[in-house]
Amino acid sequence: MPTKIKQSATQKIPKLRFAGFCGGWEEKRLGEVASFWNGKAHEKDISENGKYVVVNSKFVSSDGKVKKYSDKQISPLEEDDIAVVMSDIPKGKAIGKCFLIDKNQSYTLNQRIGGIKSKEIINPFLFHILNRNKYFLKFDNGVSQTNLRKNEILRCPVNFPLLSEQQKIAEFLGAVDEWIENLWGQKENLESYKKGMMQKIFSQEVRFKDDDGNDFAEWEEKRLGEVCEKESSGISANSLDDNCGEYKIYGANGKLKKVDFYQQNESYISIVKDGAGVGRILICEPKTSVLGTLDIIKPKEHVNLYFLYSLLSRIRFTKYTTGSTIPHIYFKDYKKEKIQIPNIEEQQKIAEFLTSIDNLINSKQQQITQAEEWKKGLMQGLFV
Repeated sequence: MPTKIKQSATQKIPKLRFAGFCGGWEEKRLGEVASFWNGKAHEKDISENGKYVVVNSKFVSSDGKVKKYSDKQISPLEEDDIAVVMSDIPKGKAIGKCFLIDKNQSYTLNQRIGGIKSKEIINPFLFHILNRNKYFLKFDNGVSQTNLRKNEILRCPVNFPLLSEQQKIAEFLGAVDEWIENLWGQKENLESYKKGMMQKIFSQEVRFKDDDGNDFAEWEEKRLGEVCEKESSGISANSLDDNCGEYKIYGANGKLKKVDFYQQNESYISIVKDGAGVGRILICEPKTSVLGTLDIIKPKEHVNLYFLYSLLSRIRFTKYTTGSTIPHIYFKDYKKEKIQIPNIEEQQKIAEFLTSIDNLINSKQQQITQAEEWKKGLMQGLFV
C-alpha cells in the first residue's frame, strides 16, 4: 500500500507514494508522449455475430457491457491501446471516458472515438490519467454538444514518474479494478438468480408451503384491476422549486428532487404513464409524491404490496401504448391484463423471499459504491 508523504512546494509529487520512490514527476502534453488516431464509421458493417467488438460511445460509457459487433476490423485496436470518447451530449457522462483494450484481434475503433498509444508512458498507467480527465470535461459547456478535436486531446497535460513507478501504480490500480469488477460480478449473479427464481415462482414451477408444511391453495386467475387500484397526481415538474424540503418526489427516472410537501402517507407503486420510460415501475417510500406523468398503484385488500410490484414487473406495459409522438398508457387498458395470484399467505412468503434477495443485491451495491469512492480518493492521492 502507498503511504502519505510530505508535499514539495516546487516539485510535482503525489500525496501518496509507494516505498522506494522519490523525486518529482515530469509534465508533458499528451501529444509529446503518445500517438493518436480517429476511429472509422462501422454503421454499414454491424453484424449480430461479428468477430470484432465495435468500440463506440455506448461500449466505452458502459465499461464494455453494451456491445455491437462487426465482421470487419476497419480500425484495429491492440492490447493496451486506449479508446477515448470524443463526442457527447451536454452534461453527459461519456465525454473523455476511456477504455483500456485488454487483448489483440478483438476490437475495432468506431468514429467519434479516439485511439491513443504511448511508448514513453505505460498505457495502463496513462489510462488512469486520461479517464474523464478534468481537462477534457472543461470543453463541456453544459449547453451544446461536446466534440473534442484531435489537437485539443493532444494538448491534455500529463504528469508521470519513471517507468518503474508507473508500473507499480498501474499494477496496484489494476488489482483494485479487478476487486471492484468482482463485486459487480457478484451483484449481477444475484440479479440473475432473482430473475430466474421469479420466472419459476410466477410460472408456479416453484411453490411455497405454509408454516405447517402444507401446500397452499391453487393460484386464481384474475384481471389486474381486481387486485389493485389507481390514483392520479396533478403535480407538474414546472411547478416545483429547486430542492427545498425533506420529502422526495419521483419522476420517470426515480427520485427527482426534495420538496416541502408530500401526498402519500404509505408505500405505493408508481408506473410511468407518459413519455420516455413508459411502463417503468418503482416502489415509492411513505411520505412522498410523484409527478402527474406517473400513475399511483395501490394493492386492494388481501394483496401484498411487494408481491404486486413483482407481478407488475413481469407485465409488458408497452403493448398498451397509444400515441405516436408521446407514448402513453392508460389504467383502463392495462387493468384488463390477466394475472395469476395466490392467497395472501403465499404472497407474503414470496415477498419475503424476493425481498431477502433484494437486500443482498442492495448490500452488494453499497460495497461497490464504497469501493469506487475509496478508489476515487486513492486516485487523487496517487496522481499529481
